[in-house]
Amino acid sequence: MKLAVNVDHFATLRQARKGQEPDPVLVALLAEQAGAEGIVVHLRGDRRHIQERDLRLLREVVKTKLNLEMAATEEMKKIALRVKPDVVSLVPERSEELTTEGGLNVMAGRRHLALFIQELLKAKIKVSIFVDPDLEQIKACHGLGVPLIEINTGKYADLHPGAAQKKALQKVKEAAVFGHKLGLEIHAGHGLDYRNVRAIVAIPEISELSIGFSIVARAAVVGVVEAVKEMKALL
Repeated sequence: MKLAVNVDHFATLRQARKGQEPDPVLVALLAEQAGAEGIVVHLRGDRRHIQERDLRLLREVVKTKLNLEMAATEEMKKIALRVKPDVVSLVPERSEELTTEGGLNVMAGRRHLALFIQELLKAKIKVSIFVDPDLEQIKACHGLGVPLIEINTGKYADLHPGAAQKKALQKVKEAAVFGHKLGLEIHAGHGLDYRNVRAIVAIPEISELSIGFSIVARAAVVGVVEAVKEMKALL
């Protein structure tokens, strides 16, 4: 299974003091050196961590795959069309949230998303949608013509081992199987760490995981290269 490393929270640390370090661009290079198959960044409307400067430089230096998470706004579409990441992942975004809280409500925003996605696809940018493990939402993603979805593992990851966590894991499995049968490429992520990732790795329909915060936290102790290598070993 492939690993895409989200470097947002290295930028969060930098922005805490409005400084220059740690540089998420350097972190991305180290992550690739350690075996990551992709780099993920979320350019938020409030620019709380990743900045446009980071995105421009990452586009120049990332050799694997650059995945830009963003809200489906006109501002972000213009940036994506200019920078041309390999993948755009559409995510919900609220200014008051600490981190992304759930998947995109594709069914509710279908009309807006259809035109938005087509413009990105015409520019030869692969489009993904971050979606909860809900079969109707996944069906709506397929109807919009995206080739790829990322299933939100947040509910599973937030639960302690037990019946509730097993139920949440089963929903992820069912969503992955359903999406795969529709012909979608299946990725997953949100809240995954060195302890809970194994059960998600065991789902054969999922081909890639996006992991950020736990790698950032581990890197504070052992360094970026070792933290990525340890996660790769679990995958």
